[in-house]
Amino acid sequence: MTGKSGIDLEAEYNNRARVPDHQAVMLRWRSAAEAARAAHPPVEIAYGPGEREGMDLFEAAPDAPVAVFLHGGYWQALDRSWFSGLAPALLAHGVSLAIPSYDLAPSVRLGRILHQVRAAVEVVRTRTGARPVVFGHSAGGHMAACMLSEARASAAVAISGVFDLAPLIPTSLNVALRLDEAEAAALSPIHWPVPNGSTPGGTVLDCVVGAEESPEFLRQSRMMADLWGAKGVETRYQALPGLNHFTVLDPLFDKDSGLVKRIAALARRTT
Repeated sequence: MTGKSGIDLEAEYNNRARVPDHQAVMLRWRSAAEAARAAHPPVEIAYGPGEREGMDLFEAAPDAPVAVFLHGGYWQALDRSWFSGLAPALLAHGVSLAIPSYDLAPSVRLGRILHQVRAAVEVVRTRTGARPVVFGHSAGGHMAACMLSEARASAAVAISGVFDLAPLIPTSLNVALRLDEAEAAALSPIHWPVPNGSTPGGTVLDCVVGAEESPEFLRQSRMMADLWGAKGVETRYQALPGLNHFTVLDPLFDKDSGLVKRIAALARRTT
């Protein structure tokens, strides 16, 4: 599964194979999620008629700014219940957190998932009267950038995002996604309109990645920040030392981390 450049794309993009102890990290997510839900039960909000078209809203206060977290799993795994543990750190800063689920491949195509995420973000926007800051991990990082491009977000923080989907085509990850070259290009935010000062919505994109991730993940985040930054978007690129594709979420559980403080500050700038 080598790409045209000679890179072993399977090794670069198959993060579960790359990180042998990923299950232990994910169990920590699950444990933190259960504790957070017990301490601060969320409001469940339907954004569509489907079984997975719902989100959990952890409210800091009725009029608090809201951040939306889009989970990862290569659009084919996990749901909102895994990530409730992210709520306490943001609640400590007076920021509410909405976490939607969405349908998964291969049951649906990626375009359908993006449609669902749009609907979820628009429900938050209608509820608050403001575009939320949207942040996401991996597949969620991709979708966060898409929401910013479409002026649905006030800002986006993409953590370990995949912004060019073409390298996924020859990998085992594409068995469920079924992307071809045309669809991959159409759904890659590197090819989407760049938000600018004349566009309603936000023009801030942070691309954050673990410094211990694969060279391709580092390249994707750097490429996206450079590409949109050259076109007028306020971009940041940050490689977090010692963190891999799974532990890169660790700072989101710490209310005193720079990443949580950054997301909270962006949430307070909602438009």
